[in-house]
Amino acid sequence: MTDTTAGRFTGRTIIVTGAGSGIGRATATRIANEGGRVIATDVVAERLDALRAELVDTDGLDVETVVGDVAAAETIDAIIAAAGDRVDGLANVAGIMDAFLPPSEVDDATWDRVFSVNVTGPMRLTRAVLPLMIAAGRGAVVNVASEAALRASAAGAAYTASKHAIAGFTKSVAFFHGPQGIRANAVAPGAVATNIEAPMRSDYAAGRVGPIMQVAIPPVAQPEQLAAAITWLLSDDSANVNGAVLPSDGGWSVV
Repeated sequence: MTDTTAGRFTGRTIIVTGAGSGIGRATATRIANEGGRVIATDVVAERLDALRAELVDTDGLDVETVVGDVAAAETIDAIIAAAGDRVDGLANVAGIMDAFLPPSEVDDATWDRVFSVNVTGPMRLTRAVLPLMIAAGRGAVVNVASEAALRASAAGAAYTASKHAIAGFTKSVAFFHGPQGIRANAVAPGAVATNIEAPMRSDYAAGRVGPIMQVAIPPVAQPEQLAAAITWLLSDDSANVNGAVLPSDGGWSVV
């Protein structure tokens, strides 16, 4: 859907979470096709097997896969071990939804799980790669936020709060580590054609959010469109961009 830039990531190692499907898979695919070494991680082994079959076995690209839950400490350790002593970029893509539960209905299990995947996992992985980036004097982190990082009508309470949190964490990384050569930015997608589960388990939320979504959401984007924005932020093409939250939502954020 969008043209790749040959050689843009040659000689660079990039970690991509949620790489088995959707935005993560499109991002990993684009980086590999642009010459990068990709450490691709996902919680579903079969998805990574399919990715490896396409990119490594068929196309001969440089992709290593790590199966695991990004919220688990052992997965973070495995990702860093696979990357070795060099990490040039990190794309925190993996995320889960919250069944559109409003504050009055959100349960502890949903809240804790959403924050563990959407916030704690990216924080831990970012924390793990920062020493390597600081030692190299350069590096780029891109977090996938959401339209829900900009408004309250795009999801339930847990997801909305988690995406506001990841936007704030992105800015914190940019502020503290920008002087050390690290850039951190976020992409805020609107509706995207992925397999992320987004059931609506609240009748109240359906009545409150449903009418807004019917009139406000632009056409659904393709994962490759988000991958184009993410890879731009990971690359030197965006060398002067740090601490930004970039809406990639078809204009939803201006409605």
